[in-house]
Amino acid sequence: MENKKHIYRKLFACTFYLSAFTFGGGFVIVPLMKKKFVDDLKWIEENEMLNLAAIAQSSPGAVAVNAAILLGHRIAGISGALVTISGTVLPPLITLSVISLFYAAFRDNIVVNAILKGMQAGFAAVIADVVLNLGSNVLKEKDMVSAIIMAGAFIATFFLKINVIYIILACGCIGAAKILIQMKKAQKDGEAQ
Repeated sequence: MENKKHIYRKLFACTFYLSAFTFGGGFVIVPLMKKKFVDDLKWIEENEMLNLAAIAQSSPGAVAVNAAILLGHRIAGISGALVTISGTVLPPLITLSVISLFYAAFRDNIVVNAILKGMQAGFAAVIADVVLNLGSNVLKEKDMVSAIIMAGAFIATFFLKINVIYIILACGCIGAAKILIQMKKAQKDGEAQ
């Protein structure tokens, strides 16, 4: 029983440390997990870690959390998964809690408000840049269907206030129909020759 407690403590300490001092998300923490659990502790093989990382990246959710769950489960079962998820989630939770305390204290501060307004303007500029670049690429292709879809999506969102999920589904269906029509046309052209 003492051996299991030692494994749980080590799992928690390692994942807590990696999560607390890693910036950049799951694509940064996975190689560090490999170094710790494969190279240093030798608890799993390198190809197992690569497989766990591939599964973590293809699963919904944060890659770091997914990798920690899979790693903990592989090493110590369901209890290990619970321990590693705690170790991975606690550092960001603590950090955000501390930041939120300071935010509440400074939200009426003129300087903090100015910084936040500036950040909002920056985000708006980035989004506008992406929209303009993507929109100009659609128009450069001179594909009328894509241009009509783009204009229709803008009108439906901005003026008609239709839920974005419905717009995405409708655009996906129109795009799929367009591809199917193009494939059938190419197939008929191929048969005619």
